[in-house]
Amino acid sequence: MLELEHIAKRYRHGVRSIEVLRDISLEVEEREVVAIWGPRNSGRSTLLRIAAGIEAPDAGAVRFRGRPLLLGAGAIRGGVAYCQPTLRSVEARVVLDELIAAQLALGIKLSGARARASHALERVHASHCEARHPYELSRAEAVRVAIAGALLQEPALVVVDEPTTGVEDLERDPILELLRSLTDDGTAVLMSLDKGIGLFASNRALSLSHGQLRGHLARELAPVVELPLRVSG
Repeated sequence: MLELEHIAKRYRHGVRSIEVLRDISLEVEEREVVAIWGPRNSGRSTLLRIAAGIEAPDAGAVRFRGRPLLLGAGAIRGGVAYCQPTLRSVEARVVLDELIAAQLALGIKLSGARARASHALERVHASHCEARHPYELSRAEAVRVAIAGALLQEPALVVVDEPTTGVEDLERDPILELLRSLTDDGTAVLMSLDKGIGLFASNRALSLSHGQLRGHLARELAPVVELPLRVSG
């Protein structure tokens, strides 16, 4: 579904040029959960922004279902939704109003936007957050609300940047289980993790360090075993 081929990325800091990603290739299949983990400043977030069409690579290609993924294509239904949990907000808006406003900007009518926002919050077990301001949320609640916002785009793939960072230990596993459950709805997940402890929720786990990705870059198919036919007598 999602293909990254020979991705490279550099950033300039004054006269210095820092290579963040080097010749990275990756595939994400339908209904698959892929986790990328590595140390701080390893380039995890950069890789996910490129995978979601938020940022352009310096070299390489990103394709979604065989077609080039255009920058800013995340608002297209059935496409890629980028999710970076934050506590930023217009303080006058509560969570439900923020989710509604995001839909109104896409031309969805108010009545439908309200119902869809409530349903999305219910799906991520965050209905209790509807009337709260984002700055009142715990980190785990902010993650759930951000996932709800991504689901409003009805994506085929959700790209989630560091959903467990800053989340308390007892709340980490439920967040990962929620992301894993999205595959039941037909949604694939690509996420970054700062610790290997959350890898149980993924179908494939890859490590990123020194600009290089290590692990199984594409899903391995099970070998076909030829069985002898039983002849009934």
